[in-house]
Amino acid sequence: MTAIAPPHASPTATGPTGAPRPGTAEPPVVIGDSTTAGSRARGRWHRSRWPLTVVGTLVVLVLFMAWTRPPSSGVRYAPDNADPDGARAVAEVLGAQGVDVTHVRSVADAVRAAGPGTTLLVTPHPGYFEPEQIDSLAATEADVVLLAPDFELVEAMTDGAVTTSGWGEAGVLQPGCDDPAAEAAGSIDLDPGLAGTGPDAVLCWLDDEGDAAFARVRADDRSVAVIDDPAVILNESVLDQGNATLALWTLGEHDHLVWFVPEMFDTSTGTVQEDRGQLTPTLPPGSAPVGLLLVVVALFLAFWRGRRLGPLVTEDLPVLVRSAETTRGRGRLYRAARARGHAAAGLRASAADRVAKRLGLARSADAPTVVDAVVAATNRPTEQVAHLLYGPPPADDAALLQLARHLDTLESEVHRP
Repeated sequence: MTAIAPPHASPTATGPTGAPRPGTAEPPVVIGDSTTAGSRARGRWHRSRWPLTVVGTLVVLVLFMAWTRPPSSGVRYAPDNADPDGARAVAEVLGAQGVDVTHVRSVADAVRAAGPGTTLLVTPHPGYFEPEQIDSLAATEADVVLLAPDFELVEAMTDGAVTTSGWGEAGVLQPGCDDPAAEAAGSIDLDPGLAGTGPDAVLCWLDDEGDAAFARVRADDRSVAVIDDPAVILNESVLDQGNATLALWTLGEHDHLVWFVPEMFDTSTGTVQEDRGQLTPTLPPGSAPVGLLLVVVALFLAFWRGRRLGPLVTEDLPVLVRSAETTRGRGRLYRAARARGHAAAGLRASAADRVAKRLGLARSADAPTVVDAVVAATNRPTEQVAHLLYGPPPADDAALLQLARHLDTLESEVHRP
């Protein structure tokens, strides 16, 4: 398609060589569809400005989140959390002593990583473990350290030798046992809430009621240590008294430590049947916030591009409906619904509109103006005219019929002045 100049454009002044003279403007270059390059660029920007704005906002948001992201996570009890409720201090000391710390968030990862010659730390669950998950954790051959566990997990891990009581009173207590970790830690201010129900359970830091803050059971060539108070690993309290010593002794017995911080909605068990039934056992880290962001973007795009209701479109009826039929049909609807008030309001509004037009009043005239004009034209009392045109709704069908007759009589008495 060849470029042409618009019909109303005047030729450009040129010099002897055919070049435009200085100071003269060149005509706009027409693309061939009656648009210039500038108009096409403006049209493209108008069509794509909202998508570009959305994409730009998301990019800025992602960059801001990446820039302001803290160097550590905010997960409670996590080994990479430097906040007061984290356990980064203990994890770094263990790493400096040669302990390989593996941080996992699912039961499947914990079961796969924990094996003979390793230590499995299970921190408090934000919800609860499923029975299948408890069985999978109890079947591991690693030494286990339970931190403030629930009743079912303690029962399964210790074969019923230790249970939770929850009735202990916090205070500075002496170990009172021959466990090496407890003897090295000495007196600690812990919250006792454990009870021993078997002869193989070693209980330490007992209060006056016999509730313990620490218990250890050795069976099947492995050790299960239960610490009822999670303050021993938290950054805000690890340096209090012997908390650090107890944490390092119990967690550093082996060169490999599996640090399990359960997720709220984790349902994995790590069994062979589950692994065969899944294409990928776990999603990559950070998949949850990315998925949430994609859902928000999808909802925004659906709302932005969704079909909206436009203005009403008038079209001719396929058949001719006489006005009398429409009136009778509306009257039957009013009668079926016993809407005497709506029917009376329609009669009064139509009568007032006709008499006002007959008297030369504007459509914006208010009720007192219409009443005064009708009174002047008919010499009727003001109260009577106001009652007919703007009175209360009729009480029954007979009153509605009488109102229609009176309005018709009143309208017949009004003549153009």
